[in-house]
Amino acid sequence: MSAVTRFLAVSDFLRSYLTVGIFAGVAIALVAGILGLGSLIRPTRPQASKYVNYESGVDPVGVGWSQAEIRYYIFALLFVLFDVEAVFIFPWATRLEAYGTFGAVEMGIFIGILALGLLYAWRKGVLRWL
Repeated sequence: MSAVTRFLAVSDFLRSYLTVGIFAGVAIALVAGILGLGSLIRPTRPQASKYVNYESGVDPVGVGWSQAEIRYYIFALLFVLFDVEAVFIFPWATRLEAYGTFGAVEMGIFIGILALGLLYAWRKGVLRWL
C-alpha cells in the first residue's frame, strides 16, 4: 500500500482533526505574517519621552515598582472563586424542578464545600481588610 493510499484511508475522526490542524496552522501563519509585515512597514522613531510612564497627566515621581501584600491577591482569588460559584448556581436554580432531589443534594454539597473554603479563609484572617 502506498503512502498516498494510506493517507487517504484515514478515518473520518482523524480527518476532522487534520482539518482543525490545517486551519490552526493557516491561522498561526496568517497572524505571524501580518505581525511581520506590520513590523517591516511601521515607522520607528525612538524617543526617550515615549518610554516614560504616564498616569493621568501627572509626571511620575519615585520608583514605579511597589510590592503589594499577598492578602489582596488572596482576597481577589476568593472573589473570583465565589463569582464562579454564582455562575454555576444560576443555571441550576432555573432548572431545579428538572433536577429534583438529586440536584438539590448535589448543589448542597457544592455550596457546603465552598462554605468550608470560606470558613477556612475567615479563620486564617484573610478576610480582614487592613
